[in-house]
Amino acid sequence: MSRAFTVIGHPLGHTMSPFIHDALFQLAGRPGAYGAQDIPPEELAGRFGELRRLAGFNVTIPHKQAIIPLLDELDQSAARYGAVNTVFCGERTVGYNTDAYGFLKSLETAGFPLGGPVLLCGCGGVARTMAYECLLAGGPLTLAVRENDLPAAGTLRIELEQAIPGAQVGIVRLEEAAGQFDLLVNATPVGMYPRCDAMPVREEQLTGCRHVFDAVYNPRRTLLLKTAQRLGIPAVGGMPMLVWQAVRAHEIWDGTVYDPADIQRLVEASYAEMERQFQK
Repeated sequence: MSRAFTVIGHPLGHTMSPFIHDALFQLAGRPGAYGAQDIPPEELAGRFGELRRLAGFNVTIPHKQAIIPLLDELDQSAARYGAVNTVFCGERTVGYNTDAYGFLKSLETAGFPLGGPVLLCGCGGVARTMAYECLLAGGPLTLAVRENDLPAAGTLRIELEQAIPGAQVGIVRLEEAAGQFDLLVNATPVGMYPRCDAMPVREEQLTGCRHVFDAVYNPRRTLLLKTAQRLGIPAVGGMPMLVWQAVRAHEIWDGTVYDPADIQRLVEASYAEMERQFQK
């Protein structure tokens, strides 16, 4: 079988995936060529034959749900979240979701506890995955969303409460979020390059949060992270999650086990490569 891999999405534009996955193959001492393919939604089904001849591939927006009917099987992770970001290609094609793993490993390596009250900004795809993990850890969850996202947040709350016995899920408008939280998670694109001068909550809303996790990884220090750190609140950005979810993909493809110290060095190298590409 080919040792070729790729990431698919549309519009794909800038992606850190080739850099990260090539580095992981090198760390493991395994051969592997990793590319990137911009595939419009209307071409996905017709291109699936060539994709399944690869050893595996990653999936990003807008294909995370659309790829599911084309696969032979879903792992429990993909079935739970209704989204696939990693595919193993063998006799059967199997879809996985490694985003939750990346999220949990990022919190673990940062020393951020999970199991207390969480304020989660957003209710989209990655927020849904994070919401499940926060509730499975046993703490109450508050979804903070924009006015026009209130209906979607309501739908997500019903889903979460049905899937997780005893789940405590509240919903507030972003501008009204208040209280004491062990963790604030930004699962929105607010603060992402090139619109780096914004954050999803106001500074005064951060004072009740003990830790901050921002899923945005570009720029390295978002306004949310800068503000939290100025207030003395431990905060971490999204690159560790991006790298750890890729690590999980390699565990699936090859059974590779990595040294956490090597992964931390790769996180730093990935930030440096991102900044080089964007000439910051």
